[in-house]
Amino acid sequence: MTTNQDLFDDDLDLPDPFAQQRYARLVGLDHIKTRLAKEAELILQPDLLEEWSLRTHQTVLPAVARLAHRPPLIIFAGDVGTGKTTLAETFADAIARRHRIDVRVKRLSLRARGTGAVGEMTRLIGTAFDVILHDARAAGSKRPTILVIDQADALAQSREASQMHHEDRAGVNALIRGISQVATEASGVLVIMCTNRIGALDPAIRRRAAAEFDFSRPDENQRTAILTDLFEGVPLSPSDVKHLVDLTGPGDRGYGHTYSDLVDRVLAATCLAAYPTRPITAELIAEQILICPPTPPFTAQP
Repeated sequence: MTTNQDLFDDDLDLPDPFAQQRYARLVGLDHIKTRLAKEAELILQPDLLEEWSLRTHQTVLPAVARLAHRPPLIIFAGDVGTGKTTLAETFADAIARRHRIDVRVKRLSLRARGTGAVGEMTRLIGTAFDVILHDARAAGSKRPTILVIDQADALAQSREASQMHHEDRAGVNALIRGISQVATEASGVLVIMCTNRIGALDPAIRRRAAAEFDFSRPDENQRTAILTDLFEGVPLSPSDVKHLVDLTGPGDRGYGHTYSDLVDRVLAATCLAAYPTRPITAELIAEQILICPPTPPFTAQP
């Protein structure tokens, strides 16, 4: 018998203080955060769009009616360690606080891919969407739901791939049906797919997306903001910051540090190197940057 534990990782209920902190730490993604908030807000609470149209145009514009029926799917695509999953799991905290509502984040487990048995993947994905639809109908507009599908290319690989197994094709069909069901049978549900291989996703999945967001490694301005935020309180001169930003850039490698490289590796290595007797300095940070080279870009295996 399939249980929720077989299909989903632990739910995240927003607002949540830890989610709020994780979201705030995603420095340098403001351009994505701003548009994502609008896209998601109007999918999770479609009545807001009609209210705006009535308030500003004294009628519900045809454009609003069309916009309200977009598929509730957003795709996050980009390199490893660029904040896709963290943003997918936490961005709705701000929406929950702003509108004083509860939002549930459900994270589809890779266990939903099954073991390869005939019909298993199709059944598991179908059951997962049945759970989402049941919960959405029960909660109504009082508690929107976000379904996060990480490593989405593992479930939604293009059916055009010559080596694709029949069971995988059937699973993609089940995924498309599930998204279509959500669009027609339940409001207040948003599906977010995260992938390192946008080109591997099935074209039918991409056509259904209301929006795609591209996540790249932080540029010079973003690295400046990230490093300044991470080492707030450490006496760093503008020239110190510039040197650290240059060290974390592409250089001769052709690729720089990712967001997670800086937050999870460089920051930790620096604090541990300083503890328990040394202060953190620009020189110490630079040493740890050199010890913690950037994660190589993801390269699909042939």
